Amino acid sequence: MEFCDLTCLHAVWPKDQALDGAGSCMTFQALYCTKKAMHVHKNMPCPEKEKKHCSDAEAGMNLC
Repeated sequence: MEFCDLTCLHAVWPKDQALDGAGSCMTFQALYCTKKAMHVHKNMPCPEKEKKHCSDAEAGMNLC
């Protein structure tokens, strides 16, 4: 099972601030899914996840 996070090709940080009322809490952050065209909960199960392709440098720094 895959989970929504920034390793997905379709996941980006939302432009709006504090969408979920969490403020600076990293646990309950929302992400914007460009495939679903909506905000989603970070780390929720997602059957549509497509992992980003990354360079060796990005992989070495755990950026993807």
